[in-house]
Amino acid sequence: MGSADSKLNFRKAVIQLTTKTQPVEATDDAFWDQFWADTATSVQDVFALVPAAEIRAVREESPSNLATLCYKAVEKLVQGAESGCHSEKEKQVVLNCSRLLTRVLPYIFEDPDWRGFFWSTVPGAGRGGGEEEDENARPLAESLLLAIADLLFCPDFTVQSHRRNNVDSAEDVHSLDSCEYIWEAGVGFAHSPQPNYIHDMNRMELLKLLLTCFSEAMYLPPSPESGSPNPWVQFFCSTENRHALPLFTSLLNTVCAYDPVGYGIPYNHLLFSDYREPLVEEAAQVLIVTLDHDSATSTTPTVDGTTTGTAMDDADPPGPENLFVNYLSRIHREEDFQFILKGIARLLSNPLLQTYLPNSTKKIQFHQELLVLFWKLCDFNKKFLFFVLKSSDVLDILVPILYFLNDARADQSRVGLMHIGVFILLLLSGERNFGVRLNKPYSVRVPMDIPVFTGTHADLLIVVFHKIITSGHQRLQPLFDCLLTIVVNVSPYLKSLSMVTANKLLHLLEAFSTTWFLFSASQNHHLVFFLLEVFNNIIQYQFDGNSNLVYAIIRKRGVFHQLANLPTDPPSIHKALQRRRKTPEPLSRAGSQEGASMEGSRPAAPAEPGTLKTSLVATPGIDKLTEKSQVSEDGTLRSLEPESQSSSVEGSPSEGEPSQTWREQRRLSNASTGGQWNPTSDWILSWKSKLPLQTIMRLLQVLVPQVEKICIDKGLTDESEILRFLQHGTLVGLLPVPHPILIRKYQANSGTAMWFRTYMWGVIYLRNVDPPIWYDTDVKLFEIQRV
Repeated sequence: MGSADSKLNFRKAVIQLTTKTQPVEATDDAFWDQFWADTATSVQDVFALVPAAEIRAVREESPSNLATLCYKAVEKLVQGAESGCHSEKEKQVVLNCSRLLTRVLPYIFEDPDWRGFFWSTVPGAGRGGGEEEDENARPLAESLLLAIADLLFCPDFTVQSHRRNNVDSAEDVHSLDSCEYIWEAGVGFAHSPQPNYIHDMNRMELLKLLLTCFSEAMYLPPSPESGSPNPWVQFFCSTENRHALPLFTSLLNTVCAYDPVGYGIPYNHLLFSDYREPLVEEAAQVLIVTLDHDSATSTTPTVDGTTTGTAMDDADPPGPENLFVNYLSRIHREEDFQFILKGIARLLSNPLLQTYLPNSTKKIQFHQELLVLFWKLCDFNKKFLFFVLKSSDVLDILVPILYFLNDARADQSRVGLMHIGVFILLLLSGERNFGVRLNKPYSVRVPMDIPVFTGTHADLLIVVFHKIITSGHQRLQPLFDCLLTIVVNVSPYLKSLSMVTANKLLHLLEAFSTTWFLFSASQNHHLVFFLLEVFNNIIQYQFDGNSNLVYAIIRKRGVFHQLANLPTDPPSIHKALQRRRKTPEPLSRAGSQEGASMEGSRPAAPAEPGTLKTSLVATPGIDKLTEKSQVSEDGTLRSLEPESQSSSVEGSPSEGEPSQTWREQRRLSNASTGGQWNPTSDWILSWKSKLPLQTIMRLLQVLVPQVEKICIDKGLTDESEILRFLQHGTLVGLLPVPHPILIRKYQANSGTAMWFRTYMWGVIYLRNVDPPIWYDTDVKLFEIQRV
């Protein structure tokens, strides 16, 4: 039968379903088979031929028919899984049912009255024979999930058959060990199966359906309660699913082994269409959803250093019940870590390759999913985190993240990408090794819209952060604390900052220490504390290589004196706030010598008007997001948290002032002229007295007269001579006793878990446009907005 005929018959069946007012019996196979038996419809056809309005009409007007349609489609998938799909006809039925369910499920999830439907057993749904009528009838959802799992390891349908001869060649689906059919070599599997286009496409269709099952989470509003596990994910990742391990490994290996360059030959992708990419995207999305697990509320397995012969560490406590999280947290072999890290770094760097060899490789679009996956790996598997930081390979993750941050800084629709990039760097910056790695010279010249500099990866990081703060859009303000916390965390280890970077740091201090900025919101002074902490760490622990920074501090010494003499009397406060009304932009570029941008770079562009974006929940404040630890002499960390929070150095908010979300604290838009925040003299004094200026003042006291003397004696106007002097100078014995190094380490909390959930589903919603699985359904987890 031709494709046009088959579409027509399928459409006729849909019309019959929507117009029937009477319930159709489940046993009426002649009617139900029209939906899947003799049609060859693509998933795009199914979306076109089953309009949203008609699904909703059946749901409201003849609910029993919608229920039967779902039940029959699941039954067909179960039968296919049981029989092993040997004939072409069976395979076609499975694909058709899979597409139909992908189309219908979101409309079941959007209606609260239907939410329990898949978790109920279908009473008296005649299984035909009647003898197994009630064999502990499973809820429909469980039957569906187990059938999908079986079908993902179905020989000659989604995996290569291992049988050679065709005589009685049916491999028994029930005795099949799916661990021998893992889709790709990598973690725990050495054999790379022959690529097969048809198998990839079939896997992709089934994963699309699986992702749709999991997407019930999109239809629940974000709330602390919605931290309870997603029942679909919970069941699928439990011991009930005998394919959990091979499927986890298949998804992870498929993502990490993917090479979009086309087997190393540039421009190869223009000759061969890459059918692997859609599967890899789908695999990455399914993987991050199965790993959606609030680590703050659960015990993760302890790392006890024992290694076993298997790919998974035998953890002593059983660890989380979610097997995917459990397996991920127990990967421990170096070669597996290497494979995962290299794979993720290769894929994250792909958009950068594009910029200096345009079109040489296929540009992948799923970097946000990869960043979520990388985050989960570091968060759930500390051994992986330490492995990443053990060598300079971490820089292969850092550079792409900085590239994305810089590229997205002006784009309102990519706020989520900015956040996850910064969260990952915050997590890494809590480890000493990250700061040490940043000293590696930066020579890769990825065209980026930033000033040209010669220096290290630390310079790159600070220059990009400066660019985000001074020329990003307003909604990035909540991230300033995080950006500067990262710089504070790495500062004690930075051996030598370039002059460009030193000037950028002082420009930030200048901008943040103007009186109108300090007085215009209750938390703005924290930014000054962070920057002073950076300077103190470098002066006390890395003075020798940092003559550029010392020189910049001497040149801008006025800023420090101004801070020490900050006015606290009411008239001055009033005057500062008046000035603020005239200064619309919080941070000007004035005073920051921008310098030419790198060759071949394009300026960061705002979103195209009309771009869709999804809303995000607010992130917790930096005090909730991190935990303070002190670095001891031997380099070990001890937590400083238990003492009362109010004695924290940064002049914490005064008692009785509720710690509002960041969004409120930093309302710097012109709208909030003075309305809700009134600084008082007492409030300014409470934190001014704690400004850590002693070390810098001592440095200026010692060095300024010496530098001035050189200038007078030699009639110097030339920096190089002064820099030479500073390079050989020393302050040993002249500075206050070095303060202990404070590190603010990321700590898991339910606020970030909720943020990740809304971000991840927002990305998945927006990226699935062909077919548009969730478009125009009533999602509750986030709002869809246009820029």
